Order: sequence, then structure tokens, then C-alpha cells
Amino acid sequence: MQEIEIHVVPFDSPVAQQLITSALADLGARYGGDGDETPVDAREFTSPHGTFLVAHLDGQPVGCGGWRSHGSDGETAELKRMYTAPQARGRGVARTVLAAIERSAREQGRKRLILECGDRQPEAIAMYTSAGYERIPNFGYYADEPGCLSFGRTL
Repeated sequence: MQEIEIHVVPFDSPVAQQLITSALADLGARYGGDGDETPVDAREFTSPHGTFLVAHLDGQPVGCGGWRSHGSDGETAELKRMYTAPQARGRGVARTVLAAIERSAREQGRKRLILECGDRQPEAIAMYTSAGYERIPNFGYYADEPGCLSFGRTL
């Protein structure tokens, strides 16, 4: 079995931006438009307020995801920009990235991780629920949009 390597990278690094562009294209194909118009600032993904991770398989970047602080209590993190390239799906990349994100957020004092997902992402919903995430009241940019599903998990 090939080892998945996880690297912390700046959100605005070329490798991160390449994967994020692919993620947004995938979301655009599912939902239309630009994929996700949630305001995101690269500085939100710098320690201790967040982090961004890229997964490599066979030396190639194949997945990403990160977290940023959410709210003012310092205990909640929001998961953003989770993505696995089509050629790497089904190989544990997303679960490995998710575990690394949870670990990073926990190490920075976060006690809860929340996320927004759309109803046209059944594979993501299945992964999150199998990893212990439960439905929570919708929040964020798409809170009032039809098809928005929000999830959370205590770390």
C-alpha cells in the first residue's frame, strides 16, 4: 500500500491553489457557478488560527483541506476546502487529511470542528457521518440556501 504524506502549506501556495481550483471546479459542476463563494482569506489558515494541509500520494499532490477559527470562543474550528483528486479517490486520502486536520485543530486548543456541505456531495456526507460528524443547525455563507447541510463533531 502506498503511503499518504501530509504537508502543512500556505493556503495561497501554488500547490494548494492548484488543488483548490480543482475543488471549486468540482463544486461548480455539481452546483453551478464558481463552486463556492464563501469569503476566504489565506491568513485565516495560519497557526494558531488555522492551518492548510496537502496530501501527496506517490509524490504527487492529490488532496487538501484546512481549518480556520470560527466564532469568538477560541474553541471552534471550521473545516474548509476538503478535496481529493478523482484519480486518488477511494484510497483513504480524504480520511487521512480529515484526521490530520482534526489533530491540528485539537493541538491548537479547538474542541469542536464544524463544516458546511451540500446535498450533492453524497460521498463527502457519507465520509463525515462515518467519521462521527452529526447534523447541526446550518451556519455560514450558505446557511439559508436549499441543499446546505452543516455538520459538527467534538474533537
